[in-house]
Amino acid sequence: MAVTGNGPLAGVRVVELAGIGPGPFAAMLLADLGADVVRVDRPGGGGLAIDPAYDVTNRNKRSVLIDLKSAEGPGRVLELVERADVLIEGFRPGVAERLGVGPADCHARNPRLVYGRMTGWGQEGPLAHSAGHDIAYIAVTGALGMIGNPGEPPAVPANLVGDYAGGSLYLVIGVLAALQHARTPGGAGQVVDAAIVDGTAHLTAMIHGMVAAGGWQDRRGSNLLDGGCPFYGTYETSDGQYMAVGALEQQFYEEFVRLLGIAEEAPARWDMARWGELREAVAARFKTRTRAQWTEVFEGTDACVAPVLSLREAPGHPHLAARGTFTDFGGITQPAPAPRFSATPTAVTGGPARPGADTDAVAADWGVPGLTGKGA
Repeated sequence: MAVTGNGPLAGVRVVELAGIGPGPFAAMLLADLGADVVRVDRPGGGGLAIDPAYDVTNRNKRSVLIDLKSAEGPGRVLELVERADVLIEGFRPGVAERLGVGPADCHARNPRLVYGRMTGWGQEGPLAHSAGHDIAYIAVTGALGMIGNPGEPPAVPANLVGDYAGGSLYLVIGVLAALQHARTPGGAGQVVDAAIVDGTAHLTAMIHGMVAAGGWQDRRGSNLLDGGCPFYGTYETSDGQYMAVGALEQQFYEEFVRLLGIAEEAPARWDMARWGELREAVAARFKTRTRAQWTEVFEGTDACVAPVLSLREAPGHPHLAARGTFTDFGGITQPAPAPRFSATPTAVTGGPARPGADTDAVAADWGVPGLTGKGA
């Protein structure tokens, strides 16, 4: 089997109109997979409020500076579009059209272009033109309401569930599916409308089925997978750290209570009337040792127990270190590209793209000499 190091999307050209959040993350994923991603940055910035040198969502990309509000700006983007396979933008509905780089403008230049649109609310609907952030999108889909302890406010899961799971990943799935269609005989480009509310709602499909079947109560902290179950949750250790327990299946549960040392006194596993008693027994036992000590007890067993690590601790976990789940590049420890490919391996080959740093190289590689002119 021939093995190349460029990733499975080598040869695919992507134009990313600079934004923040799920759009850049989706473009990073495409770049990690080997696509040539050119990020169109605006003069003066507009990204995250951190030094661009640390914005790893812009790794493996190249950047050009184009002022879309200038007379020449839209034309420069359309020149790139003529040579691209994919465009990604995250403006509010109608903004790209007003700037002259909407789907109609782009498809007039390149009918096979996959035009990916990343928004929170989608391209239509009562809230389509409203501002919003991850927390609002996951709130209205029911996802946020499932997370946290009963009687307490819902727990905010950073911006992982909405922006990145419901947004970026669904945009990438849509873009790759549309790219496949565009490359089939008779295929053509199209618009991919990736709304965070749609993707996040889609993620709850299994739970909706369980609700319909009577196997899930529509309130948090009351179910098998939301912390309501005493053998699927987190417990504090003697040093103020936490262990995560996921001993759902009978054989795993038996191993769990044996290693924890409560096999004899633990109430019957499925006697829900005694779940409170079981939770107290588990919690009391975990409080007798440190996280490191419990990790040593459970490591490599089938008890389905793991230490809860911080972001800084995670790269040092023996299993993750052995797999190379994290990598160091340019002095920044960061997640390595995922998933993995046997014939077209991926890698971090470039640090965060600095705004405009690659204008001359892209102009030459893509055959757009106008990029280097004053009008760009």
